[in-house]
Amino acid sequence: MARPEYGETWVYESIVGALPGIAIGPRSALVLQFAGFEVAILGLAWVYALPQAAIAGTVAVAVATVGSAEMLRIARLARGEDVPDAYRRLLFSSSIEVVLAVLAFVALVTHLFVWDARVASPTLVESLFGPDPPVLVVYLTLLVLWDVCYRIGTGWWASVAALWRSARFRFDADTRRRLRRVDLETAGFGLVQLAFVPFLLGQRVLLVAVVGHVVAVTAVTGLSVVLLQNQSD
Repeated sequence: MARPEYGETWVYESIVGALPGIAIGPRSALVLQFAGFEVAILGLAWVYALPQAAIAGTVAVAVATVGSAEMLRIARLARGEDVPDAYRRLLFSSSIEVVLAVLAFVALVTHLFVWDARVASPTLVESLFGPDPPVLVVYLTLLVLWDVCYRIGTGWWASVAALWRSARFRFDADTRRRLRRVDLETAGFGLVQLAFVPFLLGQRVLLVAVVGHVVAVTAVTGLSVVLLQNQSD
């Protein structure tokens, strides 16, 4: 099967596919993503004696890797021949998921290093990394958090695009089944992000944000599924 052309790929797929002189299959890319981050997390956690941070980091890397796998499955299903071009262009070519990811990441960094510092003692950063966080640990943490935020932005956009598609077009039975799977994959990844909840029980703002995000994505994709089911040939 030919590789999808740029313009019909997530930014994540475009980056992996554009590596010069390197051809990496989807499964290998997922393994490298998880292993690379996990080795770095465990190594720094051992050097700086941060076991709690290692656990939180491992969960974050696992969620991001699951998100990558879901993005690949969603993309494969959304590229079906009977799927409208307008939906594929909206989903992939707009790169709006990157804009949403940037907004989520900036909001998260602002919360961690400004808001939390004013209202909490110790802050979430201090509770994970101590009062004087090592520079390399903070750098890796922000990198992993960006990876997670990008997947969150993708989930937002995939759910909104799905609702628009289900309200705008009518499909035959086979295509409806394919698109229901897209929506269920999107909702499923949202639910996976509830793995962060145990680390946020003392962080009301972040807890509400994560749970609210999951509820919103599930509700929007659920409405899309309902619209698909209400269609008839």
